[in-house]
Amino acid sequence: MTEQGTKNANNVVAIAAECMGHGDDALGKRLMNAFVYTLTQLDTLPDAVLLYNTGAKLVSEEEEACEDLKALASHGVRILTCGTCIQYFGLEDKVAVGEIGNMQSIVEILQSAKHVIRP
Repeated sequence: MTEQGTKNANNVVAIAAECMGHGDDALGKRLMNAFVYTLTQLDTLPDAVLLYNTGAKLVSEEEEACEDLKALASHGVRILTCGTCIQYFGLEDKVAVGEIGNMQSIVEILQSAKHVIRP
């Protein structure tokens, strides 16, 4: 995390998949890990990172991106994961960072965002 990292209250990152892009899933997973890591290196941090569908898997301690999500959270970035997705993938006991939300909270955050970034 850069020392200069400040939050931008109007930027939200919405992660809907554990892989970035379409094609090779192993490459897509590496790209997503690199994307989340790169968020920690920005001078201006997002206000929130929303995780849903298979993106919800990234909050599991077993996932490489989890440590970077923890770093973001430690700098005040809200990490919010879809509760339905957590239940669907059986991750209730594996959530290691952030809070569990619902579609109402996800939609409200997206609606109030000035910019939504979707990898």
